[in-house]
Amino acid sequence: MRWLTLYARSRQVPASLAAVLVGAVTVAVLARDGDGGGAGGPADPRLPALVLAAGAMAFSVGLSGQDHALDRTAAIRWAPRRAAHVLCAGAVVAAVLLTVQTMGEDLATTAFVVRTSAGLMGLVALGAVLAGGQYAWTLPFAWLSYAFFAPPSTSTPTQVATWMLLPPGTAAATWTALVLMVVGTAAYAVAGPRR
Repeated sequence: MRWLTLYARSRQVPASLAAVLVGAVTVAVLARDGDGGGAGGPADPRLPALVLAAGAMAFSVGLSGQDHALDRTAAIRWAPRRAAHVLCAGAVVAAVLLTVQTMGEDLATTAFVVRTSAGLMGLVALGAVLAGGQYAWTLPFAWLSYAFFAPPSTSTPTQVATWMLLPPGTAAATWTALVLMVVGTAAYAVAGPRR
């Protein structure tokens, strides 16, 4: 297990986890003080989507190592470790929000949290492949920013563009998140982060 501890430290997992926890707890406290969702159902999807995006962006800093040459020439197979890193980070981001909301306000359904977390981690992994680990956060940030201000519509292209804010039963949102997760994780596992 020593290698796992060293890997976690080298990929800044403790700092990322702390940032995810602080962000989720802060939003839960703010939601409790606000109007929240009330008895009528979950609150506005923008708040949990923001928490999940911030969590994915926090974990994005660990998608590249300290030394690219060492990563490329190591005697271990990196592809399974990279894929596991993305999948575990997505699971942690979702679990933190689900755990925090059990202690207070119901921010989102489990299906919404799992779908959005998976899609955002795939987007972060794709960002690491295209722009490197230090800029992997830019893709989810740009997509979330667009989704916040996009006009609501029932057309498929607009549903794809605003997938992270749509209800969990929306097919276009689910397929978009699934494609982002699969493509992003596979590309990151095979190619690794850009130098």
